Amino acid sequence: MNSSAESFWWYVTLEGRPGSEEVLASLADMSGSIGSEETAGEASVLLRAYFRSSQDLGFWLERLGGALSPWPEVRIADMGKIENKQWHTDWKEAFPPLAVGEGLVVLAPWHKGNEPEGRMPLYIYPGSAFGTGYHESTQIVLTLLERTVVLGVTAADIGAGSGILSIAAVKLGAEHVRARDLDPAVLSEISHNLGLNEIPAGTVDLEEGNLLDGMDETVDLLMANIIIEPLLEMLPGVPARLKEKGRALFSGLLVKERERFCAALEETGLRVVDELSLGDWWGVAVEPYAAPSLR
Repeated sequence: MNSSAESFWWYVTLEGRPGSEEVLASLADMSGSIGSEETAGEASVLLRAYFRSSQDLGFWLERLGGALSPWPEVRIADMGKIENKQWHTDWKEAFPPLAVGEGLVVLAPWHKGNEPEGRMPLYIYPGSAFGTGYHESTQIVLTLLERTVVLGVTAADIGAGSGILSIAAVKLGAEHVRARDLDPAVLSEISHNLGLNEIPAGTVDLEEGNLLDGMDETVDLLMANIIIEPLLEMLPGVPARLKEKGRALFSGLLVKERERFCAALEETGLRVVDELSLGDWWGVAVEPYAAPSLR
């Protein structure tokens, strides 16, 4: 995807209460924004998020709508398009190398050759798919993945987005990953990112699919970094998709949603074996009851 060829960008302005800067930035990131500008006033905070014109404005508004649902105090104040001037060179500066967990680093491809010593690189092109690594929910699930034994396992990446979890799993030792996403448009982005990371052909299979629908085989590790409603929808089917001693990693959840999600885990027969929060976001590793821990 060649960003410099786009003659304009879409923008959507989000408005929130004073002190909501981090929430607004997270919402922009989750919806696929390539950058943003913030203006703080006495009564509110405004954040103008920019989006690629390769998709129409309605596409981005639909993505924002899903991300905004847990935040009724945030509203869309303005929207439109802006001519592509300085953004065609400056946008890359918004994606510096990012250390995650104990030994991972997320890098855009133009940072190849500048990897921090001692960290495993995950090369991700910042496209329209969620999962560049710069959002707290992605950092949480990557850290939980790093703390899970994955050598030789089979895995499923549900709502794969950019494919960052599939790539990390393979680099950490997974034998095979099935990456699924409801949006067929992101599959080409995943394929591109697999190539950037030199993932061997056939190691990650890509498919269009909604959550666990049509997925019959079992895996050692199931990963999903999506918001709470689809996670709750898929939860009853998770135990049947896990092999003996299997584990699932869930992220994209707010700290304030922890109690609700843990209650749903209990009802499903899953127990918490690891958890992590960053800012307002929370993620969890779970196993079926009576399963020995993989830690």
